[in-house]
Amino acid sequence: MFRRILIANRGEIAVRVIRTARAMGVGTVAVYSDADATAMHVAMADTAVRIGGPRPAESYLRGEAIIAAAQETGAEAIHPGYGFLSENPDFVEAVEVAGLVFIGPSADAIRAMGLKDAAKALMETAGVPVVPGYHGANQDPEHLAGAADAIGYPVLIKAVAGGGGKGMRKVMAADDFAEALASARGEAATAFGNDAVLIEKFVEKPRHIEVQVFGDGTRAVHLFERDCSLQRRHQKVIEEAPAPGMTPGMRAEMGAAAVRAAEAIGYRGAGTVEFIVDASEGLRPDRFYFMEMNTRLQVEHPVTEAITGVDLVEWQLRVAAGEALPARQEDLKITGHAFEARLYAEDVPKGFLPATGTLAHLHFPEAARADTGVRPGDTISPFYDPMIAKIITHGATRDVALAKLTRALEDTQVAGSVTNLAFLRKLTQHEGFAAGDVDTGLIDRDLAALADEPVACSRTRALAALGVLGLDRAERLQGFHLWAPLRQTARFGYHDEMLDVPVEPLGPGRYRVTVGDAVHEVTREAGWRIDGVPVAAEVVRHAAGVSVFWCNNYHFTLHDPLAVAGAAAAAGRIEAPMPGLVKAVFVKAGDMVSAGDRLAILEAMKMEHTLRAGRDGIVAEVLAAAGTQVEAGMALIALEEDAP
Repeated sequence: MFRRILIANRGEIAVRVIRTARAMGVGTVAVYSDADATAMHVAMADTAVRIGGPRPAESYLRGEAIIAAAQETGAEAIHPGYGFLSENPDFVEAVEVAGLVFIGPSADAIRAMGLKDAAKALMETAGVPVVPGYHGANQDPEHLAGAADAIGYPVLIKAVAGGGGKGMRKVMAADDFAEALASARGEAATAFGNDAVLIEKFVEKPRHIEVQVFGDGTRAVHLFERDCSLQRRHQKVIEEAPAPGMTPGMRAEMGAAAVRAAEAIGYRGAGTVEFIVDASEGLRPDRFYFMEMNTRLQVEHPVTEAITGVDLVEWQLRVAAGEALPARQEDLKITGHAFEARLYAEDVPKGFLPATGTLAHLHFPEAARADTGVRPGDTISPFYDPMIAKIITHGATRDVALAKLTRALEDTQVAGSVTNLAFLRKLTQHEGFAAGDVDTGLIDRDLAALADEPVACSRTRALAALGVLGLDRAERLQGFHLWAPLRQTARFGYHDEMLDVPVEPLGPGRYRVTVGDAVHEVTREAGWRIDGVPVAAEVVRHAAGVSVFWCNNYHFTLHDPLAVAGAAAAAGRIEAPMPGLVKAVFVKAGDMVSAGDRLAILEAMKMEHTLRAGRDGIVAEVLAAAGTQVEAGMALIALEEDAP
């Protein structure tokens, strides 16, 4: 076994690898960018090495700097985690030339699966079913449009070198193909340095089911399937294992196909074979198709670990150190059911826009597994994926595991950034999802209801008022003056409104709180009581304000009398919704635009975001050119004022 390994990654996956390595007695080396100098993975590792600036190209994508760090610290092997260099065959070869071990597959295996078109051809040869589509080398837009016509709409445009939903566009009609193709190519070029695409038939009622495989370079086994159908913007939200409705016959067929795929390329280590399943007539063994193989550990690997009892990172280290497969196929069994929910810093009502912020408060329930790479006080950076944590639960049945996930999300507390926490909670209680009737279109069909943010009721606001005044602890008796209760007013912000809430002490830990027309008697003893009814709420005051955690997370800002409230942006002022790079500008001063027209593209957090006109008008000024780095709220384009 290795004495010391280097983890060429950051965040929760770096922390995850460090924990298993430590349990195995293996020393660890972390690498970090300037943005991650005080990060959790840096603090946990035995030693850490700075490798460059905050942008991935300046740090985590610098293979030569990572290899040098491994050599300088005496590491014998490099674990790539996922993302960054994990599926870069040139990096694998450079690691091996340096005399180090790459904890993962060979460069040849990665190349075989790295380009989707070549991988599909290889899989057809290996007897693995593939989705009908065009995977050819001709990238002429007219030729691709003709291929889409031949396949039949709807179709998917997918980046050949892609992953994670980047460079992917669904096209419903021929009239939309050209714009979608240009957008997909632009995003693919940015993310992967390759703008080539393939065209596939869009499967009706599709389910995304993937199979975890593990090989030693000669033989492979599968560790059953995961269902990853709950997606938004082609990125996974909640995953589960095993797949609901899976039959023994189909599981055997899919598992065997995945093992054939792995053995066809001499696969070593942990990998995932992803299938798209046509579930229009239920799960049938003749209705699954190969999509791609991820030649690395997957983000959702914990659900497989939960149902099999296998530590996949331990297996990775053991096989990379020269051991044979740790188990035979017949040794592997499914026990119970597991879910994983991805907690992101993102604004769901604004189209899942990635968000930044400092985590003023963070708490995960002990009853669930929480894989995270951040702590209270850490900042969500605009340079990397905005994941805060993965919440994982396991139960004897699907119903039990799902109930545990709902409760775990209710008990998760985050303040300092907007998150998708309320959205995740609603998903766990969605009637179709609860019944196991899932497909990749479920979220889009019910997006309006799922994305609707809960609004704090008068009782929640009453608790917030006590927190603002510092009266949220029973031992703090305040407010008697000249033999009469001293009436205080809590002033605080909630969303776009400023609240003035009178609070009158009634005795130790007892208050009368008036919120608009509602009057509540609130008592703080062993716990909270509102109007005599016990409530399982927690009030926390922190650097970002006051939060009330009560089934949902409700956040309130403290009033600063010196602060000048900013006016809402005028309808004709197009602003950057987050820090990013202006990728393209489509208008110039004097142009006439209509509501909904594309005005610019902003690249932020590894994705492209189209900025559109909010009303009809004439462009008065373009304030940022393509290639400009901008901050959140910066004006990019201004329209002429409406005539009086």
